[in-house]
Amino acid sequence: MIDAVERPSSAPRAEALVDLAAVRHNVTVLRAAAPKSALMAVVKADGYGHGAVPVAEAALAAGASWLGVCTLEEAAELRAAGITAPVLSWLHLPDDDFTDAVATDVDLSVASRAHLAAVTAAARRAGRPARVHLKADTGMSRGGAQPAEWPILLDDAEKAVADGQVEVVAVWSHLANADVPGHPTVDAQAARLTEAWEAARRRGFTPIRHLANAAATLTRPDVHFDLVRPGIAVYGLDPLGRPPAESALRPAMTLRGRVALVKRVPAGEGVSYGHEWTTQRDTTLALVPVGYADGVPRRLSGRLRVLLGGVLRPVVGRVSMDQVVVDCEDGVGVREGDTAVFFGPGDDGEPTAQEWADELGTIHYEIVTGVHSRRVTRTHAGVAG
Repeated sequence: MIDAVERPSSAPRAEALVDLAAVRHNVTVLRAAAPKSALMAVVKADGYGHGAVPVAEAALAAGASWLGVCTLEEAAELRAAGITAPVLSWLHLPDDDFTDAVATDVDLSVASRAHLAAVTAAARRAGRPARVHLKADTGMSRGGAQPAEWPILLDDAEKAVADGQVEVVAVWSHLANADVPGHPTVDAQAARLTEAWEAARRRGFTPIRHLANAAATLTRPDVHFDLVRPGIAVYGLDPLGRPPAESALRPAMTLRGRVALVKRVPAGEGVSYGHEWTTQRDTTLALVPVGYADGVPRRLSGRLRVLLGGVLRPVVGRVSMDQVVVDCEDGVGVREGDTAVFFGPGDDGEPTAQEWADELGTIHYEIVTGVHSRRVTRTHAGVAG
């Protein structure tokens, strides 16, 4: 358990505390769920807001053997940090310059002839073959080649391999509904991926197959294939929406801020913009300088609670860009400099990211990735060694 109350005076104004021991635990759980497959820890979007490099290092230490990102810049960050594990980057424009990625041994997803041509040109510039994962559109209608386009993409890949410019490492795709138990599209997508993979093998390629996201890693061993790609579960947020108490996963992020001001306010005073809340009695208010620019959604105005002084207390008035106001009633146990916990694992009764998501009608992915302001200090606890 991470201390969420006592903080030294030098503590950050706003802090996302990331428990890397929890990350390692989660990867261990995921490895046990897919023991016959390699595991790719997805660390895109700065590790879902948790810090890509520290999370990547923790995941690799716990048994992940691959890393996954969206962009070339995200892959470059991992390589610049000295991480040499296989990295797949998968969301690109056809006019991106792939030269550095090829030169630093970053695997690249290819979804069209134009993408493959750009990667092949980069391989010529880099003087080495590019490692590509051919992506098939198996029914999500986002990235990937449609079945009618697949033979043409394989034609181009076959020529690029013969010219020594490409190595076909994998055939892969994304699942649309794996978080819905028993959804029929999972079987349909797996079948279409297998058809695309077999077509590639008939061309003489020897690619691996990968399809499973976090939900499928935990619930669908039949689609684990050669590699699974959990994302949100690495960070301890359950892909099936189960609360932490019902999940083997441990949430890694705690968002907290320090109290800037405590004051006594008489009854009848309006609080924050629009005076949507007015004091009904003499009360003590605590000002916490964390707002919607720091990852606290404005839509939680009137519905938000924080753990402060060991008590779950309501945030009153509108959530502002830079601050919130907490109603502390008699003010006992609340001082300037104390720590207010916005969300965390829930171990001490604080709200969780899942609860925020439920309140807002969204997903916990949006909650943690929304904590991206440079004003929020990321502190990594549980560093191995």
